[in-house]
Amino acid sequence: MILSIFLGLPLVWTSYGCWTDNTGARTLSAASYTNTTGMTVESCISFCSSGANSYVYAGVEYAQECYCGNYLASDASNVSMSECDMTCTGNASELCGAGDRLNVYWSGTQPPAPPIIVPGVGNWKSLGCYNDSTTTRALANGMGVSGQVTVESCTAACQDAGYQYAGVEYADECYCGMTLDNGSGPTPASSCDMTCAGNSSEYCGGPDHLNLYNYTGTPTTTDNTGGGTGTELLITPSLSGGWTYGGCYVDNANGRVLGDELDSNDMTVESCVAHCTADNFTIAGLEYSTQCFCGNELVDGATKAPDSDCNMACGGNATEACGAGNRLSVYTSTGNITILPVPTPLTTGLPGQWVYQGCLAEPAPGSHLLPYENDWTNNNTVEACLNQCAAFGYPAAGLEYGEQCFCGDISDVVDNNGAFVSGSECNMPCSGDPTHLCGANNLMSAYYWNGTMNVWHTPENIGRYEFLIGGVVVPLIATVGINNKVTFLEKYPTSEFANSTGAYELDISLVDNYLLAWREMHVKSDVFCSGSIILPDKGARQINVGGWSLESTYGVRLYTPDGQPGVNGTNDWEENASELSLQRGRWYPTAMMMPNGSILVVGGETGSNGPPQPSLEILPKPPGGDTVITLDYLQRTDPNNLYPFLLVLPSGRFFIGYYNEARILDPVTFDTVTVLPNIPGAVNNFLAGRTYPMEGTAVLLPQHAPYTDPIEILICGGSTPGAAIALDNCVSIVPEASNPTWTLERMPSKRVMPCMVTLPDGTYMILNGAHQGVAGFGLASDPNFSALLYDPSQPVGQRISILNSTIIARLYHSEATLLPDGRVLVSGSDPETNYPNGTAVYPEEFRIEVYIPPYLNQGFRQPEFTIAETDWALGGQYNIIVTLYQGTTSTMRVSLIAASSSTHGNVMSGGRIIFPEFSCSGNTCTITAPPNAFVCPPGWHQLFVLDGPTPSHSAWVRIGGDPAQLGNWPDYPDFTTPGV
Repeated sequence: MILSIFLGLPLVWTSYGCWTDNTGARTLSAASYTNTTGMTVESCISFCSSGANSYVYAGVEYAQECYCGNYLASDASNVSMSECDMTCTGNASELCGAGDRLNVYWSGTQPPAPPIIVPGVGNWKSLGCYNDSTTTRALANGMGVSGQVTVESCTAACQDAGYQYAGVEYADECYCGMTLDNGSGPTPASSCDMTCAGNSSEYCGGPDHLNLYNYTGTPTTTDNTGGGTGTELLITPSLSGGWTYGGCYVDNANGRVLGDELDSNDMTVESCVAHCTADNFTIAGLEYSTQCFCGNELVDGATKAPDSDCNMACGGNATEACGAGNRLSVYTSTGNITILPVPTPLTTGLPGQWVYQGCLAEPAPGSHLLPYENDWTNNNTVEACLNQCAAFGYPAAGLEYGEQCFCGDISDVVDNNGAFVSGSECNMPCSGDPTHLCGANNLMSAYYWNGTMNVWHTPENIGRYEFLIGGVVVPLIATVGINNKVTFLEKYPTSEFANSTGAYELDISLVDNYLLAWREMHVKSDVFCSGSIILPDKGARQINVGGWSLESTYGVRLYTPDGQPGVNGTNDWEENASELSLQRGRWYPTAMMMPNGSILVVGGETGSNGPPQPSLEILPKPPGGDTVITLDYLQRTDPNNLYPFLLVLPSGRFFIGYYNEARILDPVTFDTVTVLPNIPGAVNNFLAGRTYPMEGTAVLLPQHAPYTDPIEILICGGSTPGAAIALDNCVSIVPEASNPTWTLERMPSKRVMPCMVTLPDGTYMILNGAHQGVAGFGLASDPNFSALLYDPSQPVGQRISILNSTIIARLYHSEATLLPDGRVLVSGSDPETNYPNGTAVYPEEFRIEVYIPPYLNQGFRQPEFTIAETDWALGGQYNIIVTLYQGTTSTMRVSLIAASSSTHGNVMSGGRIIFPEFSCSGNTCTITAPPNAFVCPPGWHQLFVLDGPTPSHSAWVRIGGDPAQLGNWPDYPDFTTPGV
């Protein structure tokens, strides 16, 4: 999503651009409010144009602040719209300025006559603009006024109290005195440029500047101390709830000592205490007659002042004291007042290997040195920020503006020309820890990890890509058959090619002859975004379910591989919806072979971009009526749960991963047994997802005889909602552990729409995809050309090696599939991403590559073996005769990889790999098949022998038979059954 200024403006309001602002002298100074959760452009404009507010300009800043006025400050300047880049807290599709940057909107009307310095009010005469200071006041006594501050209301209040001088400052402050103190003197009139809060046609001083007035008439009282009528202000009114007076405290000596401000012209001690009580605070403070602050402690090294300093009457009760200028009348509900010291940088006791670096300046307002931002309005702490960055593998952390936590790499700081400034400039306390500093505006308190956080290996032998053959279509589904040929399915009849039949088979042995390598096959309905697995019947049939729309979404299609390398088969896809179909139409479903030999089909939508199909069903259909089971969690998480991950666990239960959630299901009732912790996403967005369309990929990690270790699941890649920033991490979990938790490992680059291939040595190749976007046509950019190798035998955080790169963009509808010779076939890419003139940014990709993994790139001859018996019973023992060329049987390994079909990065066998028990006598080795259908669901497997690192070519073996007798199903005239 590209954010823009809000265009749906009310009435005649229009955007007036991005303008500079600063906290000392506001660009718009007439009225303002803050909404930390609900600020929008519309609400700000409504505030600035409704009721008593009828202003020409409205401005939104820092995501949550709204300012109004009839004039733009003279020192404000119009800057690039790109500097106003923060989203509104109430609408993430709108921009609400940035730090010291305002998105300004104009009503279309001309402002009233410019404000003036009022020359006089009755006997009060203007002396001009005078300098002032918050610590050494020019006029000693702050004064409450009736209503909002104007020149008239301030001079009246000072006259009633018998003072000689009156001064208005910072738009809404009134001061009185008998003398002009602390060396105050005249300054240019331009320094008093803030309009009065109660009358925008008048100037009421500015930051640290007073519009000063002198009384020239006869004093109305002889009390020249400013006592007015001499009424004594109460500091200990009778309060409910155990609240008591705690004293008068200095405010703003080092910063605000209380937060949570409420302003009211009718303020009383009772109303302030009630407000703080309602928000569960234990301390209330009243200041400047009309201001109420709440908290649970005083911060910034608050110090006591004489009670007489809190001498301003409350706006709503002239007999009560409500602080004064920079003085707080403090009340407590506990009888205790905790005072926290002036905040300092946290430099000791840091978690992990973090080290404080200093104060870093951002390169420009609205831009950031580190790319990932978390906004924690009430709970930002140094420790929390550092732990968050470390958890996601980022060795650079920065805290800014009290409430922001940024994560990234140290190289980000270097690449963006980050510069350190004086540490004193990072002076804002953390929102969740007022004793420590969390940067300032456009300044971050920086921390670096001292050491290596992520070990990404860069081996000398990285393998290589090779061009294999030109394709005939862009395949959506790739499946290696037991005939050692690869079947491809594509969109049909919605293909870009009118003569496409939707199905083709590639004979790898004939790739040097394009015309002979490809065999045309046929489907009868559109398999676009369907799902496939391999059946455990004698023919190792490939079954494909679901489809794009209408009748095709109910489709059940079967193909029995035949022929052999170099010899064409004659079988084709069989389909007849009137004889065999799903109970529900499904687009983007997942299929899985269950331990009992039946087929589980889960999820999807009812058709192309249609309503969700949040349910499961079984093939062959159980007896009875409708046997579909609705899954409420798929209903709730639609449309981010398509192609859910389905895996059989060694307990016999099922793992299902969908969107950013996962759970374990009972294999009979399909009820939830365990809800697993949510799947971690991005460092700054827990709503990131792992299934289509925020597409990642998932596999089971290896199982080793005697199969007593709990199985682990690995999920890599994905994306975020909205901005669609691809994820740069893999996560793993032992789902049936007593306290399952996700372990996160950072990848060297971001990747959405990845493919993951199980290799015979128990490692996994990760390739294809993009750095940005989501799955779908035209929805991703910035291809990821590099391949990675994930080795689960290495320690966590050290499992990834960076392999070679391709020159071909492999985006939406790309696949990667293990071939029987140990190479990886890489195919497809159907992004349909075009420039405005209609030309392709990333073309439809017909070229087919293979990746030569490192184990085939060492010059070693591949081992060989012969096998006589390929139909294995669970727990049975079977012989092979091996020929090794590097090592001996003492270093040999044997692996079994389940037959699979892959689409959209979803390997619908879970990429299951098993290392079975075996023993050898000479070159005859006896393999013990896995013990049960939970460890090894029934089906066909590629059997590999590994001579050291080098795998053999595979042989196909069937393990566990065909317990559901799928080989005799379906019993209809248009289907050929191979037998069980």
